Amino acid sequence: MSEVLPNSAAGPLFADGGAAEWLNHGCACISVDHGSLKQALEEGQGTFSHSELLATRPHLFSDSVVFVSEAHLRRMALTIAVLEEVLALPAYRQRVLAYAPPIARYSPAAAGVFLGYDFHLGPDGPQLIEINSNAGGALLNSRLLRAQRACCAPVARLMPVPAPLEASFVAMFRDEWRLARGDSPGRPLARIAIVDERPDEQYLAPEFELFRQLFEAHAIAAVVASPAELSFDGRQLYCRGQVVDLVYNRLTDFALDEPPQAPLRAAYLADAVVVTPHPQMHALYADKRNLVVLGDARWLAEIGVGEPQRQLLASSIPHTEEVVPENAQAFWSSRRQWFFKPSAGFGGKAAYRGDKLTRSVFAQIARGGYVAQALVRPSERRLLVDGVEQDFKLDLRNYVYRGAVQLVSARVYRGQTTNFRTPGGGFAAVLSVPDQMRPGSCR
Repeated sequence: MSEVLPNSAAGPLFADGGAAEWLNHGCACISVDHGSLKQALEEGQGTFSHSELLATRPHLFSDSVVFVSEAHLRRMALTIAVLEEVLALPAYRQRVLAYAPPIARYSPAAAGVFLGYDFHLGPDGPQLIEINSNAGGALLNSRLLRAQRACCAPVARLMPVPAPLEASFVAMFRDEWRLARGDSPGRPLARIAIVDERPDEQYLAPEFELFRQLFEAHAIAAVVASPAELSFDGRQLYCRGQVVDLVYNRLTDFALDEPPQAPLRAAYLADAVVVTPHPQMHALYADKRNLVVLGDARWLAEIGVGEPQRQLLASSIPHTEEVVPENAQAFWSSRRQWFFKPSAGFGGKAAYRGDKLTRSVFAQIARGGYVAQALVRPSERRLLVDGVEQDFKLDLRNYVYRGAVQLVSARVYRGQTTNFRTPGGGFAAVLSVPDQMRPGSCR
């Protein structure tokens, strides 16, 4: 593996982010300009309004930002870079694909869009709690970032320079098409289907519509559809009678196993359509059992992962073990130290903090299909809600394509896992705090 780490792990790379932590606790002011957010959400030819969005999803967006130190942002990016190298190794792929669904052994040319590397900020710095293969929210967060205003002097100094994020998102889908179909000018990407089960009922349905608008604005026909609206004639995939070139896959049936996915599965395996993200991407990145593999330091050394990389992974990925009937009693006895997640889970569904477990729920976990991850308590953000300062938990999501971090956003919440049910919580923009910044008044 290439040497991607500095010669020394000391210094600002692993700084504690003191100024950012101070701002998260001492700067509770509101930074979202809802007029700007309304403009950002309604600028296309959409089918929903800003007021309708907030009426049906009142806790989608938080009213303030989250502060993260440059040092922590660098460390997350470095951890991602090392993981991308490890995950490309043939020995790693062979090991994890051995327990993946059979469809994951089919290797498409597309890389897969919108990986989500999710971190907690623990006492020892950023801790990778999981990787998701169809991370939602990137486009919503790009619009939210545009709606920030300087609520105090420290925030004014940290406001980011506007970046062409949405153009880069479109370029990413075009890259997926080129990876799969080559650079022939005679085969442009013409039509995308954004596919999810009952898409109109999904919590992030507004983002599907925003993506449809975005693609259409860049001369790519687009439609939001359910799998039941797809058909395959053995040569091409169709949606509502129109040929589909690429499917932006938002399904959580990661192996395309369920009956409604049969046409999409057949077209995918026949290489008749580009699917992104795809089943192999989920198997390589997002199966929670992979965190057990990535914590096997001796095996990583055997397959050629260098010592600096192994040290970084060991310090950045909480210890994770697979739960099987044989070790279940030991996990029950030490349950307060663990967070339990289904191996193929997503979005915090059926995930449990050990100190909140009942015996009946643990009995289901003990049958298998779960991992236990050492509990890393999330850092906190103090926010102003209805005139009262309140403390929220937070996690950080890095949206990544082909190893490059496109955007870092936060989710603030209360409860065991991230959710969009907490007044004052939801997606929050992230502001980078320079290493040399010192705490000071936010008033």
